Amino acid sequence: MTDSTIAFKPSAKAQTRGFKINGAAVVMAVYILFLMLPIYWLVNMSLKSNTEILGEFSLWPRDLTFANYATILTDPSWYMGYVNSLIYVVMNMAISLTVALPAAYAFSRYSFMGDKHLFFWLLTNRMAPPAVFALPFFQLYSSIGLFDTHIAVALAHCLFNVPLAVWILEGFMRGVPKEIDETAYIDGYSFGRFFIQIFMPLIASGIGVAAFFCFMFSWVELLLSRTLTAVAAKSIASTMTRTVSASGMDWGVLAAAGVLTILPGALVIYFVRNYIAKGFALGRV
Repeated sequence: MTDSTIAFKPSAKAQTRGFKINGAAVVMAVYILFLMLPIYWLVNMSLKSNTEILGEFSLWPRDLTFANYATILTDPSWYMGYVNSLIYVVMNMAISLTVALPAAYAFSRYSFMGDKHLFFWLLTNRMAPPAVFALPFFQLYSSIGLFDTHIAVALAHCLFNVPLAVWILEGFMRGVPKEIDETAYIDGYSFGRFFIQIFMPLIASGIGVAAFFCFMFSWVELLLSRTLTAVAAKSIASTMTRTVSASGMDWGVLAAAGVLTILPGALVIYFVRNYIAKGFALGRV
């Protein structure tokens, strides 16, 4: 055996490392395929007619059609569901962050009687299932005339999103040294000016993460949004559960609605992806 042959012969350690890398790539590819399969099948169904969906099995549309999307984008009973959902989700994000920011600052900067008990009580609201609060909210909003309004759903979702936002933001705020607060006060900053101009930019990643989770939880929540609305503020999630007609289930339209429902969440993830990455690395997520 020559020296050149020995020099180019890979060692057992290198072969093992290459096998591990290839094995990890295969596992990752299988995992991504597993995750993407339901989304692909949803898109596949949305491009088929009901007859083809209920007919023979096929991996792709044999008779491609966009009629299902046209139905959603031209029928007010469908596209208004997206409009209503976006309205109360944005309202909920604004209210939740407005309430959670000062609350999280208080928990991170001050010690007061019962602070840990109050913080734990806030988190227990997030742990409770929405069904526990559906009936009280329904009776309350019906009594004061808020039933079937966007603000009703937005306020109901605050019961779960405010504790989550407080918990996330409090972790970020604890990472900001208290000396920054004291230095700002010495320099003559009022609390409002300091909080908006100095403190909030320092926890921008935390605000982005909190806003993302508030959006996602409010966007996908079904029980309260269905219980507290009827027509004027009915969400897309509620609309998708009422697609049975005299002719049966309209699978194609329902699949197209599902595809369009995924898009807002995907867009939010795209625009706050940097904040989410920092949040998982630095904050309490």
